[in-house]
Amino acid sequence: MRSLGDFFSRIVRVVLVLLGMSLSDVRAESPWSLQFSGTTARLRGVSMVNPEVAWASGAEGTCLRTINGGLTWDHITVPEGDKLDFRDVHASSADTACLLAIGAGEQSRIYRTTDAGATWTPTFINHNPQGFLDAFAFWDKHHGIALGDPVDGRFMILTSEDGGLTWNPIPKEGMPQALPEEGAFAASGTCLVVQGNQNVWFGTGGGATTRVFRSSDRGRTWSVHETPLPADSPTKGIFSLAFRDADHGIAVGGDYRETAKPAPYLIKTSDGGRTWRLPVTAPECTYRSAIAAPPGSKTPTWITVGPSGTEISLDDGTTWKPLNLLGYHALDFRGSPHIGWAVGERGTIAKFDLNKFTP
Repeated sequence: MRSLGDFFSRIVRVVLVLLGMSLSDVRAESPWSLQFSGTTARLRGVSMVNPEVAWASGAEGTCLRTINGGLTWDHITVPEGDKLDFRDVHASSADTACLLAIGAGEQSRIYRTTDAGATWTPTFINHNPQGFLDAFAFWDKHHGIALGDPVDGRFMILTSEDGGLTWNPIPKEGMPQALPEEGAFAASGTCLVVQGNQNVWFGTGGGATTRVFRSSDRGRTWSVHETPLPADSPTKGIFSLAFRDADHGIAVGGDYRETAKPAPYLIKTSDGGRTWRLPVTAPECTYRSAIAAPPGSKTPTWITVGPSGTEISLDDGTTWKPLNLLGYHALDFRGSPHIGWAVGERGTIAKFDLNKFTP
């Protein structure tokens, strides 16, 4: 009789074959450890509470949760959510989490649970046929913000002061006009990010230029700033941002349909997102969908992921080292200076341990 360990080993081998990898590839990437998610759905959202508790979300109404550091993942059902694409998830505990679904009109909605997913409450449903949610983020367990593509020429911003139980739009006067064809990318739940108690940024693409919108009053008023990342295509722009403090941030993106063509995809700021510059050196790749800065790491550390691989920088984005060729869509390090999770195609979930990385 085969042991449970043999069973999971066979499952991992099957997943690796589907992803075009071998076990030697995984051993070579010691910081990453693949986990058994039990789904083949595309995963786009991940939210870490602490090294033991994390939630993940994705297509086909997929919602997953671990409370044992990723040893097992619970499959959670959202009523009438099997046809929704949950591109973002935010968890404040093992029991409380919000899910954001994307899509035109009423497909864009937000759900909330406070009992580990046993029951869900729809706390926002978009009734405007032009509306399309992209991402949300929370400063703390009470204050949150959600981003949607432009409606009547301005990006849609919703804010919550009760942990996502209710959402209210900001007055349109607080938001600058969007460019023609400008939008945000719901690729990883990180085109919108927060920092501190009130700072928030989001990146755009699809218009004549790529831009970063910034607010220092929890999204009530905004300024907007151009960046040198290439635009001029509906599939090209900024896909993710992260800030290690109020001033220092990195944004990544590119063209998700040109993954085999090298192009600039990473930009930096040291003044809170007012100005952006291309780095002197950057990894040789084409498109990245998410970036994160592990909080409290010994040196200013950044990790970026995309469909074609992952990279790490230990010197505040000056130089980069490839980690592996296995692709992910999203990652999160909130709650730990060295542990994080990444998610991707065919139910891929991997845990990252910075302590296992050898420069």
